[in-house]
Amino acid sequence: MNDLRFRLADDCDLAALVRLRDDAARWMIAQGITGQWQPGELGEDHFRRIMESGEVWLAEAAGRAVGAWELWWEDEAAWGPQPPTAGYVHRLMVDHSRVPPGTGRHLLRAAERRVAEAGRPLVRLDCLAGNSRLSAYYLASGYQVVGHKEGKPQPGGTPKSFTLLEKHVRDGDGRVLPMGPGITERALPQHTDGSPARASQSSRERPWCSAL
Repeated sequence: MNDLRFRLADDCDLAALVRLRDDAARWMIAQGITGQWQPGELGEDHFRRIMESGEVWLAEAAGRAVGAWELWWEDEAAWGPQPPTAGYVHRLMVDHSRVPPGTGRHLLRAAERRVAEAGRPLVRLDCLAGNSRLSAYYLASGYQVVGHKEGKPQPGGTPKSFTLLEKHVRDGDGRVLPMGPGITERALPQHTDGSPARASQSSRERPWCSAL
């Protein structure tokens, strides 16, 4: 999708994020992917909390939110204490009724670009243990299985076991590795102390609000 644009979500996008997540959960269930997500598990308060400690990104096409993902800068619940070398992608989701197959990989590349430009060499994520279809999706996107987490706490649900995956987005000399096409907006650079810059809306479109 050449018309995809990426921007930070804001408070006025909360309803759209809940819609995207619930629709993605329904799509998974319809595809026979059970045990991962359920509609109604996460509300606006969840996404508001993530915006306070990390970042929530929206993908837009034709003026409508068609995808989103969360980007965390630490994830001790799954990975334990870690040095600041990774960004953690969560809740990658697309509106399957409005986008063609393969759009999720465009979103994933955008997330990887953001982490790389923040100066961190690794992108990490997890998927439900036993979900071979989702694991295969990430393996095909260049990720490697590096561990497992038993009994990870879940927002709005009971603890579950997960497969841990990671991908290098910078080489050994610190250079950003090729991400492929599909990135139409660049993320903000890192602070001089090496920590990720707090992204803002100042260099992007103002967020739109809509009852979706």
